[in-house]
Amino acid sequence: MNIGEAARASGVSAKMIRYYEETGLIPPAGRTGSGYRTYGPKEVQVLRFVRRARDLGFPMEKVGDLLALWRDRERASADVKRLAEGQIEALETRIREMMEMKAALEHLVHACAGDARPDCPILDDLGGRVAANHCSTTKN
Repeated sequence: MNIGEAARASGVSAKMIRYYEETGLIPPAGRTGSGYRTYGPKEVQVLRFVRRARDLGFPMEKVGDLLALWRDRERASADVKRLAEGQIEALETRIREMMEMKAALEHLVHACAGDARPDCPILDDLGGRVAANHCSTTKN
């Protein structure tokens, strides 16, 4: 099948397939006599593997590690579990950071009256200035 068909079958865009090949994450596809990439069921399975790993948030280097473990029938499942546990920790850190960002943004939104005045603690914060109640709910 061609790259478009492989993209549809795997759920990975043709652009990402090319990128994965360029970065060495997946081996280069076979080529027809006229230079078009060709893919078979095995390559589509690898692309699905990569897509699922990316859907679970694994960074590219860890996807490469997972692919290597997947291909290695002598590997210990403990190695795979260790990678997955590391990913859980990374996700927990990201979730915590995102919750902190959300709380900070909620605080800034609450501090701003959202009226016709140009002063606003949201923009002050983004600009690095400490807000001094510029957007209080009282009118001047």
